[in-house]
Amino acid sequence: MGENGSDLKRRNRVKRALVIGGHGTLGKAIVAKLNELSVEVVTAGRSSGDYQVDMTSTDSIKALFEAVQNIDYVIVAAGQTHYARLEELTPENNMISVQSKLLGQINIVLIGQHYVNDSGSFTLVSGIIKDHPIAQGASSAMANGAIDAFAKAAAYELPRGIRLNSVSPNLFEESAEKYRDFFIGFNPVPVERVANTFIQSALGIETAQTFKVY
Repeated sequence: MGENGSDLKRRNRVKRALVIGGHGTLGKAIVAKLNELSVEVVTAGRSSGDYQVDMTSTDSIKALFEAVQNIDYVIVAAGQTHYARLEELTPENNMISVQSKLLGQINIVLIGQHYVNDSGSFTLVSGIIKDHPIAQGASSAMANGAIDAFAKAAAYELPRGIRLNSVSPNLFEESAEKYRDFFIGFNPVPVERVANTFIQSALGIETAQTFKVY
């Protein structure tokens, strides 16, 4: 039985991706990969991009999805965390990690699920220090672990064939010099390799996965 005209139109239309954090080191690499694949890209950031969004504000996240519309892939390459020695880590500054990187990404999924196209996807970002801790990284590691756990559990309940994964990258080669005193003995990876993994997650068929790029 052949496809009707509307089926062919849906299959052949250009896919659209929303990259939150699209102007950072990782975000730029992801956008470049999407462009190579002829995916239309919309970027958003706290102070840059096609649209601005405050990941700590549910109103701001909802306004972003109301504005962009017709999105197939949501990719998050942003989220602030707080680094401090544990004896100096307070409940207040720990909430920076909770409100931005953790709840910010979770709320992007909770709100965005009602806007993303059928069979779309969400890809969240966590990080290596969940599995390989560093000094002053407890707050960030907490957020990373919770992001991976949420992605794994929530993926099974998303409607309309929408997928959800997280990517846990190592330190980037491009940032290694700046952060070498914290990531002692780590083996940095090229940001292009991490970007490829985000593409695998967003455009592939897998769900409920944490892709580790170590």
